[in-house]
Amino acid sequence: MGGSLFGQADTAGTPADDLTRQSLKFAEIYGKVERNYLAPIDPDQTILNGAVRGLLSSLDPFSAFFDRDQFEMLQQQARGQTKGFGSILYVQTGKVVILQTAQGSPSERAGLGPGDEIVEVNGTRIDRLDFQSLIQVLERARSQRVHLGVIHPGQLVSQDFVLNPAEVALPTVDKAFLYAPGIAYVHLTGFEEKTPQEVVDAVTRMGGPALKGILLDLRDNHGGMVESALGVVSLFLKPDALVLTVRGRREPEKSYRTIAGSTHFDVPLVVLVNANTASAAEVVTAALQEHDRALIAGEPTFGKGVVESVMGLSEKTGLALTTAQYFTPSGRSIQRPLPGTALAGVELASSRAGGNQRALFHTDDGRPITAAGGVTPDVAIPAPEIDPWATFLNQRGIFTSFASSYLTLHSRVDRSFQPDTQVLSSFQEYLSRRQIRAPEEYWKGDQDYLKLRIRTEVVTLAEGLEAGDEIETRADPQVEKAVTLFPRIAHLLAAPGSSHAKRTAKE
Repeated sequence: MGGSLFGQADTAGTPADDLTRQSLKFAEIYGKVERNYLAPIDPDQTILNGAVRGLLSSLDPFSAFFDRDQFEMLQQQARGQTKGFGSILYVQTGKVVILQTAQGSPSERAGLGPGDEIVEVNGTRIDRLDFQSLIQVLERARSQRVHLGVIHPGQLVSQDFVLNPAEVALPTVDKAFLYAPGIAYVHLTGFEEKTPQEVVDAVTRMGGPALKGILLDLRDNHGGMVESALGVVSLFLKPDALVLTVRGRREPEKSYRTIAGSTHFDVPLVVLVNANTASAAEVVTAALQEHDRALIAGEPTFGKGVVESVMGLSEKTGLALTTAQYFTPSGRSIQRPLPGTALAGVELASSRAGGNQRALFHTDDGRPITAAGGVTPDVAIPAPEIDPWATFLNQRGIFTSFASSYLTLHSRVDRSFQPDTQVLSSFQEYLSRRQIRAPEEYWKGDQDYLKLRIRTEVVTLAEGLEAGDEIETRADPQVEKAVTLFPRIAHLLAAPGSSHAKRTAKE
């Protein structure tokens, strides 16, 4: 480190440039701290976790330093893999329940499945741990052979299992099913190397070109790899269509266009977004909107329009650094200004839009669109509001806990399960035993919601996460509303003054 800090000073002892002067200041301060602090300091802890992370956090919320373990996890995520046992777990203080096991994973090969409760990990009883200790035990168990005590649904005595961790594939298409005849529903959790092929496989399985429509759900999708986003957009847009333009201080402006491939889906498309739709997911959303290829529905997106370059460092550590800003096909920026950071005064328009901060933007067919950070949907569909009592039950994991106890007494349950009055009475008694009040005004008004949540969790533990997710998605008011938009896509995408728009006005 000393060579890089001091090597640029001139022979007269005067620093040759500002970078060297600032480096000398840091070295002087660090030297005094190292020599005079009341206890010996760890250089890695002080410099990497303190100085480096402090430097990056002062720039923007997206730049970050990764230690060896974090960088390895980041690389695994890019490949769509992680090391572990292939189980999706429900975790709360004193309770760990398996919701799903990945095909071919160590958990599945051992015979574990939905509803199995893990009561012991390497000799440590789960019910004796606070939440933070429980998380630490589970994290340590992912990287080494583990001995588990597991109780199967309907049983009272635990069985012992020994599992060895392995690389497990993590799908980014986590939900895909035919919502209605000819209407496919596909939800993406992120954009990784394999995401475009996963979309192809899911849509083809449900009918491919014969479909009448695809509802692409990008809610809560925080983004990922730009190349993956480009691959997904290429499935729906014509070849050589502009998707985004990237410009950084150190790099010339570069444009990305759709790629001609063997698979193309030319069917009506609705994209569902919310405030957690970010980054690469916004790239996809904006490109489909501006080329008038899809109707965007839901709530305004997050507003992250910058690019992080991931760089490997020494000792297998890494750095994610904001190096460029991207612009949509019309030339607008999606990045919302972040006061107090280096992104407080971001550009709102690219050079191809004249660089005008107040430029007007339009889709290919002339529909006006805004540049205020994020993507504004063509059709607003607000998320349903959940009252404070129902929110409390969700946060405490009450529905999953009840479902687990319910299945102990009713092991033969399938996805046709429908909670009746008797089940609701059992749920009310369960709340009472746990000293949780059921206020009359909420209990009466939440009957349908309670039945849905109970059904979802019971079916999840009995049949797996895929079955429970489908039940919950079918009852999602935003999804229900989005599906009704397919017959009106042409009218809703019509530019002002067009024949479609005039017919819509008359109707």
